[in-house]
Amino acid sequence: MPKSSPMKKVLDPQGPFRHRWNKIFILSCVISLFLDPFFFYAPVVDAKNLCLSMDEKLEITACVLRSFIDIFYIFHIVLQFHTGFIAPSSRVFGRGELIEDRRAIAKRYLSSYFIVDILSILPLPQLVILIVPAKDLLMILILVQYIPRFLRIYPIYKEVNRTSRKFTQTAWPGAVYNLLQCILASHVYGALWYLIAIGRKERCWRIACRDHNGCNLDNLYCRVDRGDTSFLNSSCPLLDPNSIKSSADFDFGMFLDALQSHVAENRDFARKFFNCFWWGWRNLSSLGQNLNNNTSVDEIIFSLFISITGLVLVSSVIGSSIQNFLQSVNGRLEEVRMKRQDIEQWMSHRMLPEDLRARIRLYEEYKWQKERGVEEESLISNFPKDLRRDIKRHLCLSLLTRVPQFEKMDEQLLDAMCSRLKPVLYTENTFILREGDPVDEMLFIMRGHIDYDNKRWQDRFLQLGISHSWRLLWRSTSHMGSGPQIFFQPSYLNQNCAGYQRR
Repeated sequence: MPKSSPMKKVLDPQGPFRHRWNKIFILSCVISLFLDPFFFYAPVVDAKNLCLSMDEKLEITACVLRSFIDIFYIFHIVLQFHTGFIAPSSRVFGRGELIEDRRAIAKRYLSSYFIVDILSILPLPQLVILIVPAKDLLMILILVQYIPRFLRIYPIYKEVNRTSRKFTQTAWPGAVYNLLQCILASHVYGALWYLIAIGRKERCWRIACRDHNGCNLDNLYCRVDRGDTSFLNSSCPLLDPNSIKSSADFDFGMFLDALQSHVAENRDFARKFFNCFWWGWRNLSSLGQNLNNNTSVDEIIFSLFISITGLVLVSSVIGSSIQNFLQSVNGRLEEVRMKRQDIEQWMSHRMLPEDLRARIRLYEEYKWQKERGVEEESLISNFPKDLRRDIKRHLCLSLLTRVPQFEKMDEQLLDAMCSRLKPVLYTENTFILREGDPVDEMLFIMRGHIDYDNKRWQDRFLQLGISHSWRLLWRSTSHMGSGPQIFFQPSYLNQNCAGYQRR
């Protein structure tokens, strides 16, 4: 029986298909954000003919790529009408009830993100650049269309993070995210700098054309029949701010560099793009301190936006990095501090003597050095039964099989014994077994030294490995009435005795 297409059934919003599609859609949205500023590079100054032209190759490429990305938006809109949702009132009882009624699905989508998706998909940049080549309108439409596109990315990005913790558990996704923010901002501001520079050139030409007899404003565009425009060179010289002597001289402000370096005249896209991108990156990283803007309001506002954006990006990157670092470093330390505070309060409440308190503090210090705040038994107990069995087998089976009486035992019995083993830690001068104590446990010594002494076995010292633990404990159980006192004596202060205990 053939499988049904995703379009012929109601999809689970938390299913694998939607999960994969959300990742693809976010990627397409990010690409579209980087693609739209390429439209700003289409206008070109024709220095030879002194007119404004359009890079037709770049126009067509940008329009085709933008239309291709819009296909993902169209598919996403169609998919929204075929994706169910979880009724909010039913989430109290667990996962919640999946609503599959198509009318309810359509009503919910139309009242939420439908308008945002439609505004995001409108082919406004393509229409403006191909039909009405107006730079100011193009800039406004692309920047305004950024708003619904950002609004659409954010909830889907949160959903992907919620359903895929692997994406946010490591440090590199956050670093990549911050880097993409900086790259996108530099790309947008560099493209705006290029487009506004051409707009300044056009404004100067318009002023000169109005003051020149017989000049028609249509002569400024290369697509129409043109008259003599040679006077524009002398009317709009590229003067440095210090060389401007009168108000008749046009001040290009911070956009002078784009015109003097001939970036605005270049049809080599790679060279033009990287020059503008570097300008954006350099001024964002310096918070706009190197900008040589004039006193016009629009340049001051543009400079303020660059400075504010750079400040936000720097504070976001540095702030989030420091915050994540402090959380990762101080999280466990704060947990240990609270635990030690609770222990101190408990010892004070029970009025324990100072020597006993010192032993408790020493034990907690050794335990922290060994476990680093990870409660192994608590961690393992939360795993499924088969996973617990395999972990215990990995940790303990080699200890059991080194005991001669255990090595030939049945595998199931060894698994049962492994499940009863748990790690223990003994600090300096801790008595493990005293003479006359009942033997109700078996110890497998993994690390440290054990000394035993009584009237029969004086001045005998053992450095125990795994194989010696069986002999010692077997010997102690063979002399229940007169067995040795066994205590731990490390060879240096921070040496601890670690092992597994079987009850």
